[in-house]
Amino acid sequence: MTRLTGAASGPLRKLWKEVLEPIVFAVVITQFLATLVGVDGVSMMPNLRDHERVFVPKYETWLHKAGVGNFQRGDILIFKPPREAAAEIPNLNRSAFGLWTYRPFLIKRLIGLPGDRVRVSGGEVFINGVKLDQSWTTDYWRNQGCWDTQSDLANNATSSGAGLLQDQPEITVPAGHYFVMGDNRTAGGSEDSRLFGPVPLRDLAGRAAAVVWPIMRKTNANYDCSSGQVTGFSGPSVLNWRVLERPEAFDTLKSQLAKQGD
Repeated sequence: MTRLTGAASGPLRKLWKEVLEPIVFAVVITQFLATLVGVDGVSMMPNLRDHERVFVPKYETWLHKAGVGNFQRGDILIFKPPREAAAEIPNLNRSAFGLWTYRPFLIKRLIGLPGDRVRVSGGEVFINGVKLDQSWTTDYWRNQGCWDTQSDLANNATSSGAGLLQDQPEITVPAGHYFVMGDNRTAGGSEDSRLFGPVPLRDLAGRAAAVVWPIMRKTNANYDCSSGQVTGFSGPSVLNWRVLERPEAFDTLKSQLAKQGD
């Protein structure tokens, strides 16, 4: 067996140690173990803010894709939008230096599991006929004066607004798919499953488990309904490191569904 020795092995060993090994290690860690993802935009307000960074345990996704465990209603998921939607909706199709296009990762909350019947009416969400208590997010939007209860997105589980789907007040989530919605419940505040349909498991990158950056944040965020932008922050500064737990309303929903046999 031929071995690299002496001068021949030196440059190769240096190339491996200084260049290739860190790259391989980083790829293995970020693709199979864990990574950090930046929040881009306000579609998950008030629970996640623009430019926050979240911790994503990637190993969970690989286990779920292998049939071990599953995501749960209320989880915050990172995923790529369906290809058909990216081709039609400008915000879901990005260009890299004009050389190629790609689908950006989105971050939304898991509302419906495979087989769930999801209905949206007057801004309220119903799962298998049971109303989901959305006060964890709608209280904020009601106080801001811009909780959307009138638009097509507020009254359909799927809307024809993007030209991809038909208006349907209720849909059944297909096998191997998930219905996701942003926590931003203003008119046009989130492009989610109501516009592009349920997301297939293959397009999921993982679950946002915790916020790790910035370290501190102001308690209050003021939102302008007309511009769709945060206009400022107020209140005391608090520690921003936090675990992203599912709102209690999803545990209540699970119990209610269990009682009726769903």
